[in-house]
Amino acid sequence: MSISILDNDGITIGPADAFDHHDWNDLVERSPQTNVFHRRESLAVQADHANARLHALVGYKGHEPVGIFPVFEKRAGGMSMAFSPAPSLWVSYLGPALLNFRKLKRRKRERRTKRFVRGCLDWVDREVGPKYTQVRPDPAFRDVRPFEWNDYEIDVRHTYSVDLTRDEDDLLKSFSSDARNNVRTEGDYRVYEGGPDEIEAIVSQVRERHDEQDESYGVTPSFVIDLHERLPEGTVRPYACEIDGEVAGGMVALEDGDTVYRWQGGAKHHRDLPVNDLVDWTIMADAMDRGIERYDLVGANEERLCGYKAKFAPRLRAHYTLEKGNKVTNALSSVYQRLR
Repeated sequence: MSISILDNDGITIGPADAFDHHDWNDLVERSPQTNVFHRRESLAVQADHANARLHALVGYKGHEPVGIFPVFEKRAGGMSMAFSPAPSLWVSYLGPALLNFRKLKRRKRERRTKRFVRGCLDWVDREVGPKYTQVRPDPAFRDVRPFEWNDYEIDVRHTYSVDLTRDEDDLLKSFSSDARNNVRTEGDYRVYEGGPDEIEAIVSQVRERHDEQDESYGVTPSFVIDLHERLPEGTVRPYACEIDGEVAGGMVALEDGDTVYRWQGGAKHHRDLPVNDLVDWTIMADAMDRGIERYDLVGANEERLCGYKAKFAPRLRAHYTLEKGNKVTNALSSVYQRLR
């Protein structure tokens, strides 16, 4: 990994390995704009499974950390590209995350954000030289204007977030009537949190569904199992619904800080039981018992899926996809589509 350092208007930008001020995961935990995929272990697994080179950038003003920005370098078709998160793995959010900014007044905060983002993009341009770049920040990263000012195209995306700070009865009352009835279904089934075997079953079911629809799906059981094994216990939570001794459906949820994420699953439907509703409700109820504040349903952009997710009375949240490059050219566009 390059140890090149770039000074940008008083903010020093470089790979985390070039500094000895802080541990990477310590910075991740101190930022309100990070998620589970920012953790060092997650980044390593993404790099391995995307066959990409990780550049874990950090910005400092003196010895004060300003932000982090993990970027993956990917080469294909003789071209260099940059991604955050890594391509093809269905990781929803990564991108830059700021530190020590809430104490600043508006003008100083915006100036620091602009300098940090511009410094990271300049570092990537100099050291990676990508022909195409894509960044998808966490929804908590709101000010994407520095990307726009650096000629990035901004695409607004959406997700749903369920408020879990209410008591269970109030949460249920907010659901649609069919959702309330479904989560109260009685029958010969059990919903439980499992391990690698359940991950294998759930991810394989999703892959089968995509194959049936002739759609690509880059997530593999080995990728999710690696995350499960390398991240702290309780971060990757595979919930399965078992009927007649078989996994009828399930969801791999991710938990980080005050949020649990509905990540991979929901592919199977049972003739007699509302499997997905039962799994989602169990994830929410368990998370409430642990004091988790929100359930991110991870995506509110596909019309055919919004009807299901909206019945849990979620709040609509915006996030962004930021792109720059010559994607319109035939060669690069075809490479990009394969990576997706």
